[in-house]
Amino acid sequence: MNDNARSASEGSGAERGAVGSKAGSNAALRWQRFKFQLRFLLAVLRARPMFALGYFIVISVIVLGIFAPLIAPYPPETANPEDFLQLPSWKHLLGTDATGMDIFSRIIYAPRIDLTIAIAGTAISAVVGSLIGAIVGYYQELRGIKSFISGFVMRAADVLQAFPVFVFAIALVAIFGQSLQSIIAAIAFVNAPIYLRLMRSQVLAIRNMRYVEAAYVSGASDFTIMLRHIIPNSLGPILSQLSVNIGWSVLLTAALSFVGAGVVAPTPEWGSMIAVGFQSIITGQWWPSVFPGIALALTVFGFALVGASVEVLADPARRRALGGTLKQRAAEAA
Repeated sequence: MNDNARSASEGSGAERGAVGSKAGSNAALRWQRFKFQLRFLLAVLRARPMFALGYFIVISVIVLGIFAPLIAPYPPETANPEDFLQLPSWKHLLGTDATGMDIFSRIIYAPRIDLTIAIAGTAISAVVGSLIGAIVGYYQELRGIKSFISGFVMRAADVLQAFPVFVFAIALVAIFGQSLQSIIAAIAFVNAPIYLRLMRSQVLAIRNMRYVEAAYVSGASDFTIMLRHIIPNSLGPILSQLSVNIGWSVLLTAALSFVGAGVVAPTPEWGSMIAVGFQSIITGQWWPSVFPGIALALTVFGFALVGASVEVLADPARRRALGGTLKQRAAEAA
């Protein structure tokens, strides 16, 4: 009995050692893969300086928004009539607006509002639109009620996209009220058809692949096939569109605020700052609207560059081609 117990104990210890060794090797493999991907990303950024510029702009805007209370020299919503329309100076780096509020402080506080609205609205539209697009694409060209519903959803998306986006967003804000939640809902609603169509096109191209057919033959449900096989392999264009769409949503948020349908002053937001400062341009005070406009343009430009880089990195064919180019440059340099 003692020998049997001892042998069983030794066997279990060996099994635990094997499991621990396997887990350690898996962790080492994941770490090596992460380091390879990081080196590849750094090589891509060195080869494509515009991609690096895009990441720098986006990260800078996010960092400024997060640490705005530590960086801003003045409260962003405190008016000071004594500093009415002051020129840029050491006291006010970017000048002041018509109410005496410091423009620099308001500019670096604005990403807290603009990015929150844009990221939240875009994320909701991407999730909802992608899920509906996956279902529509999977059941399209079939017969029965599922195919009918898929066709009806696509026709509804056509109707939504027939309206001018900006006018449609203004109408939604007018219906649901002027609040942050309403603006986020409006952005999500007008963006959802984009992801619906993009995911649908990806699903139509993937659903007849061998591995999808193998999963269907093995008895996997439609939900399992979409969740495990189709959607994960369709995310490349979605991720690329996501970054571009965030920048576009920032621009849409600013446009709504500019016409008075978005964020209400004195909340620091680039669009409302441009609208307030625009009234002073006629009399020669250009800085209250020009500096927020530059910040808005740089942010949208940065997200567009990040979206272009994600499109390259998410496409296996383009990633392999870029990897070959990098290897060739390294060989020529050596």
